[in-house]
Amino acid sequence: MPLWLQIVLPIITLLVGGVVGFFLSRKYFQNYLEKNPPVNENMIRAMMAQMGRKPSEKQVRQVMQSMKQAK
Repeated sequence: MPLWLQIVLPIITLLVGGVVGFFLSRKYFQNYLEKNPPVNENMIRAMMAQMGRKPSEKQVRQVMQSMKQAK
């Protein structure tokens, strides 16, 4: 095998692997976000309503703030 091929082939392989890996991980992350959307204020209001509570805006913001701190 020629020397130039021993140098160029691994570089091309790394580039192709990086591009394929990027698109596969992007697709996986998009599917994950569709199945598990991030929590927003409307979801918190809906959860509190299901528990039989009418949340005030202050309560919703407190829950959002506590969730951000937990991350």
